[in-house]
Amino acid sequence: MDQVQLKLFDGLHRVEVRPFKRQLLKWIGNKQRFAHEIISYFPGDFVTYFEPFLGSGAVLGTLAPSRAVAADAFGPLASIWQTLSATPEKLKRWYSDAWEEMTATDPQAAYEKIRNSFNTSPNPGDLLFLCRSCYGGVVRFRKADGYMSTPMGPHRPISPDEFSSRVDEWHRRTAGTTFLHQDFAETMDLAREGDIVYCDPPYTYTQGILYGAQSFDLGRLFHSIAVCKQRGVRVALSIDGTKKSGQTKCRFNFPPGLFENEVEVNCGRSMLKRFQMNGQTLEGEVVADRLLLTY
Repeated sequence: MDQVQLKLFDGLHRVEVRPFKRQLLKWIGNKQRFAHEIISYFPGDFVTYFEPFLGSGAVLGTLAPSRAVAADAFGPLASIWQTLSATPEKLKRWYSDAWEEMTATDPQAAYEKIRNSFNTSPNPGDLLFLCRSCYGGVVRFRKADGYMSTPMGPHRPISPDEFSSRVDEWHRRTAGTTFLHQDFAETMDLAREGDIVYCDPPYTYTQGILYGAQSFDLGRLFHSIAVCKQRGVRVALSIDGTKKSGQTKCRFNFPPGLFENEVEVNCGRSMLKRFQMNGQTLEGEVVADRLLLTY
């Protein structure tokens, strides 16, 4: 059972945010469709935006802050973002080369070749194309050996021209962002009074097969959030909410007094469950996140 009953978010000022739909990376749990809703609960007067679990960067890209620090503990993923910032043309070449290889030959064989290359030597170039071409962006790793095992998706990856256009737009939208490869606690330690931290950690309750979820320690995150709150940093946390169309509520032992408000964010049907059940439509598998606020 939850240790605290949080009040629903009401009576506080919400900021109107325009949706931004052109995702750069596919990633399970991607917040692109409802990032604008999450951001609407952010304070409008923050100094620096921090995102310590960057993933697909959907909230960062939608917010497009003038000053931000974004990081991820997964090296190849962090390198994709650092390349976007420093040498976006290299990012375009990585994607174009893989796309041409995949479309010029047998797509399945080409996909498996790229996946084998990544598993032999994890690198940002291979990961970039895999996350855009694997099934539903479900970047899944075997717990035993870290092998990326997701099969190719049924969709045709977007063209190099379309990807190039997205790179240019994301490069502009993240021009004020410093990208780091480090643990979430190190990133949160950088935040100061007046800043906002948005946390979108691995969902250990419902996404245990995915990268980072198998060994993630939620208690460590709660500690970092508490330290941030003590020094005047406002923190928003996305976490498992309900699944099976609201029939099941995910339970956590939240530290008493850590969060002040709770919001339910409808995420639509579970792409992970669809992947696990061979593409069924899953009308009964609508899920919702909880957005917890320390303010």
